[in-house]
Amino acid sequence: MDIREVNVLVLAYLGDTIYEDYIRRYLIDKGLNHVNTLQKESIQYVSAKGQAEFLKKMLNQNYFTEEEIDIIKRARNYKTNSHPKNCDIITYKLATGLEALIGYLSLSNKRERIDQIMSYILGGVS
Repeated sequence: MDIREVNVLVLAYLGDTIYEDYIRRYLIDKGLNHVNTLQKESIQYVSAKGQAEFLKKMLNQNYFTEEEIDIIKRARNYKTNSHPKNCDIITYKLATGLEALIGYLSLSNKRERIDQIMSYILGGVS
């Protein structure tokens, strides 16, 4: 399978679950042990708005390789008119770009790079 040929929405589908797993583990490691608190705390990270903000910050700091930027752009530019009611299409596409990148890195067996990206997002810039 050529990972570069995988539909970016499929990559985002995979990336979303990996991303959310990192966030959940991070919050549990912080000592949060009530589901309602975990849910409230996770929103800043897992919402499309939160993901888009992290991605924009990282793009502005030239954090990504050219290969990674290509995946982000493919996902961002993918033709779709559907998006959640609680965010605009641009925010949704940026969030999809971040999720697709994580999915791509996972299928490429680049776990260390996912760790670096998630460390950056969670406050320990790597």
